[in-house]
Amino acid sequence: MRSFSKYLYIILVVLLATISQQAQATHIRAGEITARRISATSLTYEIRLTAYFDMQNGEGAANAQNTVQFYIGSEGPIIAPRVNIVNIGNNTTQNTYIINHTFPAAGKFRISFEEDNRNNNVLNIGPPPTQNLNFYVSTTLEINANFGMNQTPVMLNAPIDLAAVGQRYIHNPGAFDADGDSLAYRLFVPQRGTSNGGGINLQYEDPNMVVVPAGSPSFTETGASPATFSMDPITGDMVWDAPMVEGYYNVAFIVEEWRDGVLIGQIVRDMQIIVEDANNDRPALDPLAPICVEAGTRINQLISATDKNGDRLTLSSSGGVYDASLVSPELASFLVPNQGTQGTISGNFVWQTSCAHIRQEPYDVLFKVEDGPAAGAPNPALFRRLTDYKSLNIQVYGPKPKNLTGVDLADPAGLAYQLTWDAYQCQTVGAKIVIYRKEGCTTLPEDVCVSGIPAGYGYTEIGRVGIGQTTFLDNNNGAGLRTGVSYSYRLVAVFPRPGANPSEPGSLIGGGESIASDEFCLNLPMVMPVITNVTVDVTDKAAGEITVRWTRPTASSGLPAQYQLYRAEGQNGTNYSLIATINTNLEAGALDTLFVDKGLNTTDNAYRYRLDYYFTENGLLTKLDASEAASSVWLQQGSAIPTNIRLNWSAIVPWSNNNQVHRVYREDKANPGTFNRIAEVSVTGAQSFTYIDDGTDRYTADGSVDVAISTNDQYCYKVETVGSYNNSQIKPDKLYNFSQIICVTASDTTKPCAPVLSIDLLDCSNLSPDTYCNTTSFANNLSWEYPQQVDGKDCDQNIAAYKIYYARYETDSPSLLTTVTTPPAPLATTYTHNGLKSYAGCYYVTALNGFGTESAPSNIVCKDNCPAFVLPNVFTPNGDGKNDVFQPMECPAFVQSLEFRVFNRWGAQVFDTKDVNVNWNGTTNAGKELSAGQYYYEAKVFFESSKVGGTATTIKGWVQLLR
Repeated sequence: MRSFSKYLYIILVVLLATISQQAQATHIRAGEITARRISATSLTYEIRLTAYFDMQNGEGAANAQNTVQFYIGSEGPIIAPRVNIVNIGNNTTQNTYIINHTFPAAGKFRISFEEDNRNNNVLNIGPPPTQNLNFYVSTTLEINANFGMNQTPVMLNAPIDLAAVGQRYIHNPGAFDADGDSLAYRLFVPQRGTSNGGGINLQYEDPNMVVVPAGSPSFTETGASPATFSMDPITGDMVWDAPMVEGYYNVAFIVEEWRDGVLIGQIVRDMQIIVEDANNDRPALDPLAPICVEAGTRINQLISATDKNGDRLTLSSSGGVYDASLVSPELASFLVPNQGTQGTISGNFVWQTSCAHIRQEPYDVLFKVEDGPAAGAPNPALFRRLTDYKSLNIQVYGPKPKNLTGVDLADPAGLAYQLTWDAYQCQTVGAKIVIYRKEGCTTLPEDVCVSGIPAGYGYTEIGRVGIGQTTFLDNNNGAGLRTGVSYSYRLVAVFPRPGANPSEPGSLIGGGESIASDEFCLNLPMVMPVITNVTVDVTDKAAGEITVRWTRPTASSGLPAQYQLYRAEGQNGTNYSLIATINTNLEAGALDTLFVDKGLNTTDNAYRYRLDYYFTENGLLTKLDASEAASSVWLQQGSAIPTNIRLNWSAIVPWSNNNQVHRVYREDKANPGTFNRIAEVSVTGAQSFTYIDDGTDRYTADGSVDVAISTNDQYCYKVETVGSYNNSQIKPDKLYNFSQIICVTASDTTKPCAPVLSIDLLDCSNLSPDTYCNTTSFANNLSWEYPQQVDGKDCDQNIAAYKIYYARYETDSPSLLTTVTTPPAPLATTYTHNGLKSYAGCYYVTALNGFGTESAPSNIVCKDNCPAFVLPNVFTPNGDGKNDVFQPMECPAFVQSLEFRVFNRWGAQVFDTKDVNVNWNGTTNAGKELSAGQYYYEAKVFFESSKVGGTATTIKGWVQLLR
């Protein structure tokens, strides 16, 4: 009997051990959570967990996982049933769990899932044993009325491929966003779940660093050292080149969803990589170049792969372009006529694109090649299949609008034009035709991969009409077009987001655009003269001279007309006075389009001119219009450099001096009054131009005259600008204008000084705990003073702008926040930094003079928050819906993180949480209801601060639990 009991005991121990092992058997290899809105009238979303179960190490537990638990915001656990299970190979099943959930309001929500246990003996996470670590993933979903029927990206490629020692491993999630939002990728640390759906990072080591023995060198597939583990933020390729040690590894990454430059959600995928010594070489897919097409193009792309071992190959593909729930038909297809061929394999990707496929973001189509044992290979059951991936990037643009033209409406002034074009090919509901205009005719690059109007070509949107419209009247919003100007027009079609409802807010933003139409360039009749020259002939304080020239309007000769020329002081002057009245019969060759303005102070002043034109109507002189004003060229010395002289010049004129070559002249000291051209300066993109003279004569066609720049000598300069109206009706095409002459030394210029900065600090003593409740945006008000002198030295008072720099933390290097320019003078010396999540941050400001020289930084000012975290001393968790939860009074302000613990009267800890809202319901962490009585708490609160890591405050107190 005793012997029988002994055997029974042994059997019982083995049985219990087996049951215990099965209870802790790991079964989840990978997973992620996705969501999509399914109701247009309520905030109801389908929440989906896609989990990949390990059938080798935990088949029993995996099969028994009929439900999972979600935490959604502050709600949970919420039970979700399994709706599908599919065996996808490599000892893995794909399991899908779905619930429909209605959110109470718009906002940002964390959706999470946690389940025990991970595989044991994972090499790069801890603490060990890793079978005691739970599996946890989360998704951040932002609900906003402007997002419409938004859904998160979905991951179409299962993370089940094996890695091989010494060989490059690649995984791409095949993420696709049906709304056309842009995606970005970054590595993340695997986490484990905590109470209430939270997650904290595991002890994690880059899998690339796990080598035996520790610290040994690692190598890539090609033999370079060290090995690498990285993720491409744009393509999503996660590459490990190359594993060195067999075993299990866990990694995680985040797929971010961006719309119009704003992050609107993110998904965490946690996945396991199994590394084996495969005794096999991975196959390789041929590189795939990106494709850009106009909608309506049929894509037929050959996809090829090879295997140097001659193994059998299988080609497959995944992507949203195959799924009718993600893109509109027609869908793409991928045909591989000879699956399983040895050594090489090819397939054809075919997609007939259509107007429904136009979107801003490209489509990524993922291709995978997997090898298998060749025919007659020994021990095929021991063969370890390896893979390679390549992504094909496809951009689908709208077709080019066609046959843009225009007709003059015969307006008496010729200042309006009617544009027409062919009916657009893609009549997408909600799409628009955008009309662009610029002065001058311009050739754009012919590139099917460039949509819209490329930046830097000077076009401005002047209107947009419905996609079905084919006409547009351009009268410059009723102000009339400028005379004497060539106007270039182009059209671009813009589209709503894929599947968007035009009645939804935000649905028409960022859905893609077309390639720009061909240009239609319009030369309006020159019925109004335009100024062509304002050039300084003589530099003098009292006897200066400027020559002004203008064009003759298109009218029959013999018609009595009159020019009235006005002058104002300064390049932006407005105090015009009439300086000349010139009567004309508009006869060709007559000297009636030129005036020499004398008796000026051209040494100290620039001048601005305007021409009024009068024509004969009903026998009377009648004013037609005034020309655009044009200033003289103004030359100044820039920043002081001991061995150089910096020159800056500007001209505010109606023609363009950009994209031209200006000329710089320096007086020849050996021949006073003679100026030698020393440089030709190519200028682009501004009306203020610069040249630094180091004494070298860089223009030798008129002789070479080099000098040594010295602070003891004076040097005289003038510049000649070159410009054009870019209008064939205005002659001459090139317009040449001289500046005044300046004589300077290398030490003439004063420098800008550092401003003195202050910030509106908070008075925390006068703020109540509820001050910041329901406040989501904060602002800091900056003000500064600019000094006249510093240390007895004058400060340059010619300040054109202030630059404001900001750092979130006092130890960070501040970066440029904004540049403050508010002409005309005086310049603004205040700035409000809006849209902050808290007040915490540091600032300094610098001053810039008219030549772009920046001062030293001002004093640094930092600001901190007024933290508020007040806890009550009683709560009643009796389920009556009143005061059931212990949480901060009003709202916690600027709480970065929290460590909260509760103790009973004997000092034993009964509850802890890191939830910043505490949300203690009177139970232990295990869910056991605590008895009524007095409990003690300790809260270590980290407040948002200008210091990295925040400012820690420990709060101790007691609370009475009543039932």
